[in-house]
Amino acid sequence: MIKNILWDFDGVIIDSAAIKEYGFREILKEYDEYSVNKLIEYHRHNGGLSRFHKIEYFFNIILGKNINNYEILYYAQLFSEIMRKELCDSKYIIKETIEFIQNNFNNYNFHIVSGTEHNELNYLCEELNLSKYFISINGSPTPKNDLVSTIITDYNYSLNETILIGDSINDYEAAKINNIDFYGYNNKSLENKSKIYLNNFNIVI
Repeated sequence: MIKNILWDFDGVIIDSAAIKEYGFREILKEYDEYSVNKLIEYHRHNGGLSRFHKIEYFFNIILGKNINNYEILYYAQLFSEIMRKELCDSKYIIKETIEFIQNNFNNYNFHIVSGTEHNELNYLCEELNLSKYFISINGSPTPKNDLVSTIITDYNYSLNETILIGDSINDYEAAKINNIDFYGYNNKSLENKSKIYLNNFNIVI
């Protein structure tokens, strides 16, 4: 019996894909298009990883340049400013997910575990009037594996009563590392990795 649901944010609760890609292109517009496109491709395949990791990956791996923590934080802050401005519009909320959450938050223990920066994530949830549905809202730079582990430990959740709902391979890996079931959503490539693949929320979890 499922009692605890850990939710990814981007692509599951909010449809932020186009805005995130715009954000990366905007903060890196001084660099060549080919390199930025390689980052966008990496971002699409690793939706659950934090922007801090992706910015570091862009410089270290794609450009072959060193970047220090101060510089990573500088670019991450630019990115966050764009996200705060663009994503506060309720039109980006994924309707069927929110309807399920609104109808069931008293029936389960809901938490958010996201690659989105922690303060920005909490800001967006407040602005979109979502915070009241979740016991905790947790974001990067803490890796998602650790966010999941901390919730399970702090709340003494049973592994067989806890699931993670996500749309990326990183969500699947975070669930697998922590020995909880993974329910895929909004990404058909995850069907064969999911305990249950959610085509919609018209089911009883």
